[in-house]
Amino acid sequence: MTPFELPVLLSLYAEIAPGELFRILQQNLGVRARNRIYTPRVVLWMMMGQRLDPRGTLASEVEQLVQGKLNPLLSQCKRVQEKDISLATGGYCQARQGLPLALMERSVEQIIQRLREHLIPAAGVGDQRVYVVDGSSLQLDAQPALLRTYPPAENQHGKAHWPVVRMVVLHDVETGLAERPCWGPMNGPGAVSEQALAHQAMEPLPPGSVILGDRNFGIFSIVLGAQQRGHPVVLRLTGARAKALLAGVSISQEGEYPVEWRASRFDQLRPEIGSAPAGIAGRLIARRVGRGKSKQWLYLFTTLTIPADEVVEIYGRRWGVESDLRSLKQTVRLQRLTVQSVDLMQKELLAAVLAYNLVRAIMCLAARRVGIEPRQLSFTYAYNIVTDGLSDVLAAATEAEQLQRLERIVYLVGRCRLPNRSKHRSYPRTVWGRGYRYPIRPRREN
Repeated sequence: MTPFELPVLLSLYAEIAPGELFRILQQNLGVRARNRIYTPRVVLWMMMGQRLDPRGTLASEVEQLVQGKLNPLLSQCKRVQEKDISLATGGYCQARQGLPLALMERSVEQIIQRLREHLIPAAGVGDQRVYVVDGSSLQLDAQPALLRTYPPAENQHGKAHWPVVRMVVLHDVETGLAERPCWGPMNGPGAVSEQALAHQAMEPLPPGSVILGDRNFGIFSIVLGAQQRGHPVVLRLTGARAKALLAGVSISQEGEYPVEWRASRFDQLRPEIGSAPAGIAGRLIARRVGRGKSKQWLYLFTTLTIPADEVVEIYGRRWGVESDLRSLKQTVRLQRLTVQSVDLMQKELLAAVLAYNLVRAIMCLAARRVGIEPRQLSFTYAYNIVTDGLSDVLAAATEAEQLQRLERIVYLVGRCRLPNRSKHRSYPRTVWGRGYRYPIRPRREN
């Protein structure tokens, strides 16, 4: 096992985020590097630890710091050498607020890039990676600063109470690793669409990556944006849009049709499409999917040159992003951010995505060891094993004992296999709703 593959979150984080990385980023951004307890490297880990810890409190992270469980990350300042670290949470709280957002963003981008390079082998379509794009929303506390930046929804009955953030994330189809998210207000005069956020999310992808999306992203602007960045696409289309691509010809049988997608007069009104090319060449693939009476038409537009059956198979893996977003929002507790400022909200969002990725990295290493795909492992089971066993690993007296406990974690994560489905999912796709603690009482007539 190489040093990078020590399957524990702290060791993994120490390897992909060395102190030298933060020093270089601080120098490039003009941020003064100080020798202290709460360095950016330590603060970022502790913010991730809050997302991985079921308690998720400042006190729980400071307690681990005082007990010496984060010693591999600490700088050798005077108070660390004298073991004079306070249990008060004020220093950590101020360090979170004082951490520059630009440094946080650059650090997360670099760490995600290192995870991608070390954990993702060449797979997918030839040497291309496949990334599925999808959006979601996050709820915030009703704080004045957040209400101004992310206005709540409003209708004829008045305004809602909670600020809402719209977020778009790209996930690797094979491993589930998440790229850096993009977000913006969901309501108000500055509201942004998921399609506009998807353009920003495609920027850091490796050249030639395949963009996979559902009907919400099956529009001309997404195809154009992906082509400008050198990314082929596999996008599902609505029936009306598929018919328009074929110049109004109805599709009565399965097949594939060469098409040239041109910007409509409404598309040309958008500033990013005003100078669009004459057309984008691709294929429209029409298939009947589902079982029995639930069969329906599936229309896919792709700029790939692989056989149509492989394109349909690739789109069939899009369902994984639903469980990815559920894990990101519920298991890592991202569905509700309890912060008071916009700056801290953005930092917490980045830390949560990075914590999610480190758990996914453990799953990749465990799946590689047992010879299965990472998608065959349960994220929730793996998350529980890692969070429950992490404290025991850090508390080991010797390095040999630590490695023994690490091996146990990898072994258990490798056994978190999902059951094999006897049947493929039927269409239309159902939506996972939020569970209720108690059944809803039916309304009675007076």
